[in-house]
Amino acid sequence: MKPSRLVHSVLSVCVLCLLAVLAALADDWPQWGGANRNFMTNSKGLASSWPSGGPKLLWVRTLGEGYSGVAVEDGRLFTMYRESSKMWQPGRAAQEVVIAMDASAGKTIWEYRYDAPELPKMNLEYGPGPHATPLVVNGRVFAAGAMGKFSALDKNTGKLVWSHDFYQEFGVVWGRGYSCSPIAYKNTVIVTLGQAGRSVMALDQSDGKIVWQKQEFDYGPSSPILITLEDEGAGAGKSPAKSAGKAESRNPAKQEQLVVFMANEIAGLDPGSGELLWSHPHKTDWGLNISTPVWSEGNLLFCSSAYSGGSRMLRLALKDGKTSVEQLWFTSRMRIHIGNAIRVGDFIHGSSGDFGPAFFAAIDVKTGQVAWQDRSFAKASSVYADGKLVILDEDGNLALAGVSPQGLNVLSRASLDTGRAWTPPTLVGTHLYIRDRKNLRALDLS
Repeated sequence: MKPSRLVHSVLSVCVLCLLAVLAALADDWPQWGGANRNFMTNSKGLASSWPSGGPKLLWVRTLGEGYSGVAVEDGRLFTMYRESSKMWQPGRAAQEVVIAMDASAGKTIWEYRYDAPELPKMNLEYGPGPHATPLVVNGRVFAAGAMGKFSALDKNTGKLVWSHDFYQEFGVVWGRGYSCSPIAYKNTVIVTLGQAGRSVMALDQSDGKIVWQKQEFDYGPSSPILITLEDEGAGAGKSPAKSAGKAESRNPAKQEQLVVFMANEIAGLDPGSGELLWSHPHKTDWGLNISTPVWSEGNLLFCSSAYSGGSRMLRLALKDGKTSVEQLWFTSRMRIHIGNAIRVGDFIHGSSGDFGPAFFAAIDVKTGQVAWQDRSFAKASSVYADGKLVILDEDGNLALAGVSPQGLNVLSRASLDTGRAWTPPTLVGTHLYIRDRKNLRALDLS
């Protein structure tokens, strides 16, 4: 072998080994929004640009209907879809399916199916779901269907461990389908229901028994987050939202809180008891507060919704075990609908818009002033890694971009052949998983 070819071969092997190491060091994505529910990951090795045809397609497979996001743990993908009954299956109800797949090829490992007929008084014009993303924790997969069926499954086999039917048990109906992605706290899994006396509920992970059920909030489609609120003298807000199921030891200078974004307010609860710690009004049309709040440095809590909702920034402060809430600003110029928001530096980035044209924008966390707008995207969601945003809009346009106070620097674009892409992408290592209402794709961004 010629020396030049030998050197090339050795370098190629080294690059592959480096990519494998980077992938191993990357966070899994075990729940909605990733390890910390903030749509940020420590993945490295993303390319600074893509070929003209876009990033490499690793595989694509067809699923049924649904917006459910993709959770990833230990080389397995977990999501949900809906399968309608066929003409040759008279009398069979539509089913919701929880599926586990091999991340390397997209092949099915197991499926768990159950009947999920539409409930009365539902408006499913934008699709019947499922909407929620599975939670993978402690060897279990917790999955919430659009019709209110909640399942705890064995992660390795898909065998049902326990289940609840929120509609049959409590009579609650969600107009566009249930959409709260569950969150873990210690030995419980927490969901929102939006029914008087049980607006928020914690279930024991092992057997599904109700640990607590509290509050009177009306249902909002948003998914909750866990935060750690620090005393002003202890370095306020330096910790991001907490990882799934990982609780810190008691510290009198810290307080763990569950933040729920409901139909008419955003509120903080004690995740161990469900007791109300604070609340702040935030209303929008039809109670559709959908996007996930953003907790970040400085004890700052951002929430946003479309229609008449707008965006507001709250500053939380802890003193003598009591939480005070100060609204720093409100603006109607940022109205996040179905997408998510991400804080990078001193700016919140997200896609604003509802019925009319949408734009991707940055808003100053201190003042609420819009720093810039980019109108080249339809409504979009994004993830942040390796100093870059990966943006996916609802028309299937994918982009890699840098951000600064001056604007969005789009490094590469690609148009994917997708249906309506409302599901935020999932990034593990350099592999990006994109879900539309019918298909799941795996792309390599290295």
